[in-house]
Amino acid sequence: MAKKLSPTVLKNEEQREEVLNRVKRAEGQIAGVIRMLEDGRSCEEVVHQMSAVGKAMNTAAITLIAASLEECILNKKSNNPEQRERLQKLFLSLA
Repeated sequence: MAKKLSPTVLKNEEQREEVLNRVKRAEGQIAGVIRMLEDGRSCEEVVHQMSAVGKAMNTAAITLIAASLEECILNKKSNNPEQRERLQKLFLSLA
């Protein structure tokens, strides 16, 4: 059985840009972690920056899920059990 493809990430361009900017910010933080490791910075400094990267990505993911949920409700698909289950799994994946 072929896997059903999900719809586009977000239809709302402004929300998609917000998520994209958060991920790009995290990308810059990751580059910073790489430089810190290459420069031999302290474990404490590196771990602190790694923690910031994790929080940035979690925030981006929560923002994406919330925006998807909003689109789902606005499009009146919220009563669809498959859609609801998919969004619940996404939330739980961050726990």
